[in-house]
Amino acid sequence: MTTTAVDTFTDVIRSRRSARAFLPDPVPADDIRGALEDAQRAPSHSNTQPWEVHVFSGEARERLSEAMLKAFEAGQMSPDFTTTYGADDSVHVQRSQQTGADLYGALGIAREDAAGRTKAVAENLRFYGAPHVALLFVPELGDVVRAANDVGMYAQNFLLSLTARGYHGVPQGMHGLFADTVRAHLGLPADLKLLYGISFGTADPDAAVNRLDVGRAPLDEHIVLHDTSL
Repeated sequence: MTTTAVDTFTDVIRSRRSARAFLPDPVPADDIRGALEDAQRAPSHSNTQPWEVHVFSGEARERLSEAMLKAFEAGQMSPDFTTTYGADDSVHVQRSQQTGADLYGALGIAREDAAGRTKAVAENLRFYGAPHVALLFVPELGDVVRAANDVGMYAQNFLLSLTARGYHGVPQGMHGLFADTVRAHLGLPADLKLLYGISFGTADPDAAVNRLDVGRAPLDEHIVLHDTSL
């Protein structure tokens, strides 16, 4: 049976996973550049290309982590965007809670283990041990919705390119909770908004959390068909 481009593309999409434990090995510069060039091909409204991306490795990564951890320990959160998922009984909150329970279960952290959960949350700011992290910013264009959507498409290109190259990435909304800290650390203007970060590298194959498949809802929970047969 001949493998087609569609087969290959589908394999890449369906094999993508959000790793939460990484090996320390750096990604070769050519692969980082290639993934960023692939990301750059994302569509955007009127070709505005409203993304600004800061990539950290080595000592720069360590300094960023230290700044964010310090803010976390001091309770100094400063998100640019809301962080709620709607009403407590909404399906979106339920999905989030189930994923959280699955992740803590894979990490062996009990529901009542507050210290263990706090430590696990802080690992977001250590980038789960990944050797690289990319922070994605969006300029304050109008209500930011269209520009943020464009950055989302950029991020998906980047994540899929990493997967195709044998690496993993994980989008981390928690990075966006420390927008003021990050801007101060980098000397960026207030109108450049931090959406999230993507930690990336080689997933640790021995980490139980990386074997977790959180799954997806069936199509009929999301799709309404109009004179369309599937």
